[in-house]
Amino acid sequence: MTELRLETRALSRRFGALVALQEVDFKLTAGARHALIGPNGAGKTTFINLLAGALRPSRGRVLLKGEDITDKKQADRVKLGIARTFQINRLFRGLSVLENVCMSVAERLGAAPNMFYPVGRRTDVIEQSMHLLDMLKLAADAARRVSELPYGRQRLVEIAIAIGLKPDVLLLDEPAAGVPSAESHVILDAIERLPEQIAVLIIEHDMDLVFRFAKYVTVMVGGALFAEGTPREIEANPQVRAVYLGQIARG
Repeated sequence: MTELRLETRALSRRFGALVALQEVDFKLTAGARHALIGPNGAGKTTFINLLAGALRPSRGRVLLKGEDITDKKQADRVKLGIARTFQINRLFRGLSVLENVCMSVAERLGAAPNMFYPVGRRTDVIEQSMHLLDMLKLAADAARRVSELPYGRQRLVEIAIAIGLKPDVLLLDEPAAGVPSAESHVILDAIERLPEQIAVLIIEHDMDLVFRFAKYVTVMVGGALFAEGTPREIEANPQVRAVYLGQIARG
């Protein structure tokens, strides 16, 4: 039986009178390559924020490897094994690619207080960071400032930072957002090189990317789960096509 990594039970969130998420039961297993799709305003980012601890639920529970983490803060969830990226990257644009990744690795190794000193003081941090950059084909950009990189490669840096935390669960919020469609394969290639044991949940509007990446797809509409299945089942589902897929121009 595949290990259950992340689970929600009746997870709900209200913003005043607005119901953004309602009674969501969801499971993510070890090694999952799972996509969450749906029209704008469906509640997808709200759901990710609830999983990551950026928002507190109005009701319901979040469990990580069977442990109730509903009351855990975002920083605590990172330490427990949940990492995420954002729709708009939050990189330190004035620092180098290597320095950005080093901060993530140093945090995981407990070396962050020492990072006020030159990075070279911690060769273990540098070695692990360079390994990540090499894995994501970013090693040649290690010394470049993030601001000098094309946006698609900046998204790769953000993924490297998330992986540097060695998460059990990786939440990717529109990793291809802002990346030219002709270059989105770079993001997919990077995701495909992730360690197999990481459970990955991706929100993405690029359906070509979703159907190439995902082994399982959940469709969310109006803050509730609407349909689930393999990519082939979702693509063939007439109800899903009516409310979502039919609105998207496929290349």
